Order: sequence, then C-alpha cells, then structure tokens
Amino acid sequence: MSMRRVFLIVLDSVGIGHAPDAADFGDAGAHTLCSVSRSPHFHIPTLTHLGLSSLEGMDFLEENKAPAAAIARLCECSRGKDTTTGHWELAGLVSKTPFPTYPDGFPTDLLEEFSRRTGRGVLCNRPYSGTQVIADYGEEHLKTGALIVYTSADSVFQIAAHESIVPPEQLYNYCRIARELCQGEHAVGRVIARPFTGDAPVFTRTDRRRDFSLEPPRPTVLDAIKNAGLSCIGVGKIRDIFAGKGLTEYHLTHGNDDGMACTRQLAQRDFHGLCFVNLVDFDMLYGHRNDVDGYAAALTEFDRWLGEFLSLLKENDVLMITADHGCDPAFPGTDHTRECVPLLIYGDRVVPQRLGTLPTFAVVAELVAGLLGIPYKNTYRLTEKITGGA
Repeated sequence: MSMRRVFLIVLDSVGIGHAPDAADFGDAGAHTLCSVSRSPHFHIPTLTHLGLSSLEGMDFLEENKAPAAAIARLCECSRGKDTTTGHWELAGLVSKTPFPTYPDGFPTDLLEEFSRRTGRGVLCNRPYSGTQVIADYGEEHLKTGALIVYTSADSVFQIAAHESIVPPEQLYNYCRIARELCQGEHAVGRVIARPFTGDAPVFTRTDRRRDFSLEPPRPTVLDAIKNAGLSCIGVGKIRDIFAGKGLTEYHLTHGNDDGMACTRQLAQRDFHGLCFVNLVDFDMLYGHRNDVDGYAAALTEFDRWLGEFLSLLKENDVLMITADHGCDPAFPGTDHTRECVPLLIYGDRVVPQRLGTLPTFAVVAELVAGLLGIPYKNTYRLTEKITGGA
C-alpha cells in the first residue's frame, strides 16, 4: 500500500559527525550536533524519542533503546558539502564533479561583464564572512553604489547591497544577470542575494535573501512525483535550490518559524504527494556565525514544534527528517563541514528499526518514491524494509 503524504524536513546543516572522507575537505573532527549539545539551551526530547540519539557516533547523548522511528546515518556520495549538492543528492541526483570554487576571487572578465550589464562597480571579490563583508565594505558601498561581490569555500557568487541603495527586487535582477553569466566553467551552485540595512558602522542582513541555483542537469525524484500527477510542494529554499523544477507548488518563507508554521498549515490540508521543507536558520543564522547557543536554542524550538506536529500526521502519512551537510559552529572557520546526516522515518505504517550507515543521501529519493508508489530507482529496497512489506 502506498502512502498518501510524505513530509520531508531538511534541518539545514544539522550534521552528526565528520564523514569518512572529511579529511579531504579539511573537516576531520567536525561534529555539529555534538558541539551544539554542549549548550545549556539544548533540549531535544522528541528527536530523542524518534531515535536521533541512537545513531552511530551519538554516544554523547542519552541513548533511546527503543526508537519510535526507522533510523539511519547517511554519508554523502557527491563531491561537495553545500546546500545545492546536498539537496540534489537527497532528491536522487549524485554530483560526481564538484561545483567550481573561487578561493582567489572571480576572474576579471566575468566581473567586467557583470559590471557592464548591471551598470555598477564591484567591491571585495574574495572569500569572506557574510557579516564581516558588510561591516568592511558597507560604507564604501553606500558612497559609491558599487555592489559587494564575494564568495566562500562553497560554490557561491554572493551579492550584498543596502536596501536603500539597491531595493531587493533590483538586487534579484542583478542576481539573475549573474546566474546567466555563471554557466559553463563558471557554473557555481548558487548565486545569492544578500540584502542588508543599517547605518555605518552597524549593518544587519535582512531576511530577504534569495538563492538562484543551477537547474538540476538530470531529472530528480521531484520530477517523477510531478510527472505521476501527484503534488510536490516546496517550503522555504526548495524552489530556489531546484530552480523550480519538479514542483507543483511552493511557499517561500522567512526563517524557521515561518517554515514550521507553513508546514503545519499544509499538514492540515489534504493532498497526495510530497511536502519538501528546508529550515535554514540553523545554517544561516547560527552555524556560519559560530553561535553554539543560538543553534542549540533553534534546535530546541524545532523539537518543541515537532512534538506538536506529530499529532497532525494521519493514517498513511510518513515524516522524514534529515539534513544536507554540516556547519559545526564550534569548528574553526565559518564554512560548511563535510559530515554524515541523520535520517529519521516515522509513521503509523513504518516499522521502527536501525538501518545502520547508508552510503548515499540518494536513499531518501528512493524511499520517497517507494512510499508514494512511484516507479523510481530501488537499489537499496528500503521501502519494503521499513514498511514490513505492507
């Protein structure tokens, strides 16, 4: 019997320990959840009830000997540790070739064409912390109108601009220009709009960020769901990450609270298909800013919401909780970390069990399709296992 609704929630950056190949990425020893668990603001009884604390490498938490969910630890196959790469793999698309990165900044010819088409100069052009770059270049931007262009260890072309100088809709248009230019050898995973406000020397990024991703080069499970005539609903960054491909409906959100409220509303609505949710605050507000206590408080708030959300699940509903990479707020630097991620699968027809460590995030796509009764890859035959063959 296929399920009617699958809710797939991605806790952006909630990694559960460095991946086997983490040393290749300079991330040996990273463990986002372990770092966050040391905060006095950390309290996750609902996730513990489902089985998060029973996964490999989680012995710093009190083990739940009888998890309520089917649980697994997932390793990433793709050669990256960014949002786009992680979400694409969750949706079934493994990226063996990494997106280009720019540790020395973007090439001159690319930025000259960008300036020609936007009519604005460029400031910075090197890897930078998103909060520090507006502190260092914000005043010059206000004086000149030049755009603050920067990158990070990830494959991103980021454009920061003060909302009084460049209104968000205009900034989004500049990002679309950059997206058109960043193709081929410069096909970065994401172009990101980073609007900010405030007066020198105190500037603040706003919640009107927008991501402009590449289109996935091949169909994902989202396309399979849509082609089968089912609903495929994106909440949060999902539309941007997949450039809208495969979605039948989307809801842009402003942070975790908005995303959780939207997901709750969707759970009270009848549909047949997938609700795919990204909760970004863990990564954007806390991981990249090395804010352990803020990260812990956000996880605690999600856990409280989750306890209420479970009561909204109906017969033939399945909830899946996972992540897309790590961003250890106590690890040196401010970049993502190459980590394994959790997978918790809960529903009235799911058999609680330990699935061990699985070699790719793409098992999530296989499970979603299998649960919805859609033909798709079935390499690991996990659907039959977690439902007991029902």
